[in-house]
Amino acid sequence: MANINVLTISQLNCYIKSILDSDVNLNNVFLVGEISNLTNHYQSGHIYFSLKDEKCTVRAVAFFWYAKSLRFKPANGMKVIVRGKISVYETTGVYQILVEDMQPEGLGALNLAFEQLKTKLSSEGLFDKSRKKEIPRFPKKVGVITAKTGAAFWDIQSILKRRLPLIEILFYPVLVQGNEAPKQIIEAINLFNNSFDAEVLIVGRGGGSIEDLWAFNDEGVARAVANSKVPIISAVGHETDFTICDFVADLRAPTPSAAAELVSPDQNELMHSLGYLVERMKELAKKKLQVCTNRLQSLLRCERLINQKSLIDAKRLKMEVLMGELNITFIKIVDENKNRFLSLSSKLDVLSPLKILKSGYSVVLSNENKVVRSINKVKQGEQVNIRLNDGVLNCKVESIVKGEL
Repeated sequence: MANINVLTISQLNCYIKSILDSDVNLNNVFLVGEISNLTNHYQSGHIYFSLKDEKCTVRAVAFFWYAKSLRFKPANGMKVIVRGKISVYETTGVYQILVEDMQPEGLGALNLAFEQLKTKLSSEGLFDKSRKKEIPRFPKKVGVITAKTGAAFWDIQSILKRRLPLIEILFYPVLVQGNEAPKQIIEAINLFNNSFDAEVLIVGRGGGSIEDLWAFNDEGVARAVANSKVPIISAVGHETDFTICDFVADLRAPTPSAAAELVSPDQNELMHSLGYLVERMKELAKKKLQVCTNRLQSLLRCERLINQKSLIDAKRLKMEVLMGELNITFIKIVDENKNRFLSLSSKLDVLSPLKILKSGYSVVLSNENKVVRSINKVKQGEQVNIRLNDGVLNCKVESIVKGEL
């Protein structure tokens, strides 16, 4: 037993790892299989999963620096082809493939990523027609976001100047492909929304491969287009090319040149339309004048207008009759109200306190000028006023005798 070399678990796993790592055949392995047990560590960015076929399973991991370069989102049940190297995770002794690249089997990664993002944004309602903003018919200022060196801007500028020279072009050059392109496009859209007063934006580029157009399939770009307060026309690639930006934008143009035509009315067509409207207005005015002329002639032939004196005399006679009736009615109303007034005056005279005073009665008033109705309301020696028909007596109460006189 003394000559037996006893290894620790760590030594064994380390030895096996060194063998696998040194095997050239295992340093660049391609495997095809179905993803299962997928775990995406959002904090670290590492993706852990298993690859399986009909009989066997192998563990796999895509570390952050490789996972971030994936064009699509891996999911359980997806069949993929991975490239990487075989190694051993020493802590558990489990061998695994360290994934450096991954592609969907039978479908390109870009196509799959496109469909995944399209499904996601569609479910959020970003493609709904109800949220599309109307493109102004006669914009004065048009913003253009595209490459400075590409043909797209020069095509747009040429068409706008030809069709409607009065349009002011606000050009913001950006990269339209590469890793930095989405960031620049987003910044340009936000700048137009916050600083410039463009009435509509054209965002796009000329044609190219799906890789060349990929900046316009970026989720950040799509959300910037959707959140823009300024209406956006997407003009990416050729007529057969479709990007996520096309679905989110308020209007899709098949080419940058077509976008310029959509946003600018043709001055020649406008002049033709204006000429047509002028002629149409003249024709309608002529018809209206003829109708009014016929109406006037008809009125001039009217008997009442021809013999106006007899019409006025008839109205005057009717007015004199009405005035006579009004005068009679007024006199009758005055007489009736006069008789009623005299009757009421007689009744009031009978009830008048002054008339009672003329009969020899008087009214005793206190110093507060209140009527004294009882001997209990005055005191001996108190001053009172006695109101007679023709004046007032100022008296002093010498004595008070209760009872009837």
